[in-house]
Amino acid sequence: MASSPLAAAVQGLSPQAVNLLDAGSLLAAFGTLGIAVVMFAETGLLVGFFLPGDSLLFTAGLFCVPDADGPVHFSLPLVLCAASAGALLGAQAGYLIGRRGGRALLARSRSRKLHEGAERAEELLDRYGHAKAIVLARFVPIVRTVLNPLAGALDVPARVFTLWQVAGGLLWTLGLVLAGYALGSSVPDIDHYLLPIVALFVLLSLAPLAFEMFRRRGSRASDGGSR
Repeated sequence: MASSPLAAAVQGLSPQAVNLLDAGSLLAAFGTLGIAVVMFAETGLLVGFFLPGDSLLFTAGLFCVPDADGPVHFSLPLVLCAASAGALLGAQAGYLIGRRGGRALLARSRSRKLHEGAERAEELLDRYGHAKAIVLARFVPIVRTVLNPLAGALDVPARVFTLWQVAGGLLWTLGLVLAGYALGSSVPDIDHYLLPIVALFVLLSLAPLAFEMFRRRGSRASDGGSR
């Protein structure tokens, strides 16, 4: 039987051809272990802000569904464990890095997106308080990278941070993986539509950040007009 597009995507790529911005390429090159590494880097290390965390989790869930040829590409329990372990350990590492000089590390970065993410993370902490901000940040690209070291630099209590980063991390990782698995299990031949689905999902994951940017611009314009 001919291999499905989903199987071809997994089997046809090599580590030499890996694209760090493409979830399918990362999964094909590094497998389940790669999920844990990417989650750790994106949530714990400032250099990982560009990694495709949302789409990686969702695609990994799709890759756990048996295709038309029979075998599964990944084990769902192993993917869930790898994703949650990487995200939780990464967040905790980011917090410790922040305690030991996160502000200085951020100041040395020349990335405009990283600094904008830091501003948004600080706004979340100020506006929603520690618990809600730590959970919400998991669902906002870039912000989830910066908030953890920022929480450490701002001396958020370790117990508070650990409790809520675990809650948010599990909700984010398990929720997205299971969403991908559920969609792949309920829609026949979902692998044929993998690329457009992942692209749509990436756009949806960026929607909260885009909405907030437009909201901030609107509030600044209204403040300027009222003066």
